[in-house]
Amino acid sequence: MPIFSNSELQEIAELQTRYPKPMATLLPVLWRLQEKRGWLDDEAMEEAAAVCDVSKSHVQGVVSFYTMFFDKPMGKYHVQVCTNVSCMLRGGEKLLDEMKNKLGIQNLEHTADGMFSIEETECMGACGGAPMMAVNETFFEMVASTEANDVIDHIKAKGEIPKPKFVQQMPELTEAANR
Repeated sequence: MPIFSNSELQEIAELQTRYPKPMATLLPVLWRLQEKRGWLDDEAMEEAAAVCDVSKSHVQGVVSFYTMFFDKPMGKYHVQVCTNVSCMLRGGEKLLDEMKNKLGIQNLEHTADGMFSIEETECMGACGGAPMMAVNETFFEMVASTEANDVIDHIKAKGEIPKPKFVQQMPELTEAANR
């Protein structure tokens, strides 16, 4: 049974007209499939292969390469904690351990209710805002363990991701630019 509706397939076909080959749309197709299902199982990868005119093994290679794609079920709220150099030096590993303890799960596991999963990530591209944590696509920079705990508690209480605090990067440069 197809995963995409006819209207979604029409949108993808329109997107494919912008590129010389349908395979160029594989990433957005995978992203959309994952949004619909929460992860990319064999059926989703087969549909992506058919829609993008590539082999299933090519799709599997792409899914296994990019950390943003999941080949197993993850939580509705996917918590990522950076432990690369900048984040590690500013407490990222401790933050990861605290989040695993709070949620009662290990790296790449999900809670029994399917609400949360956690992942240790290598780099989230915010070294100046270390330590860094993300929930789905919402990024929290310079996050202390108390703030991280508050984020999880907010999600549990309200079923939504709170708005992150604004973190000004390199304020001395901003001040200089405004002179």
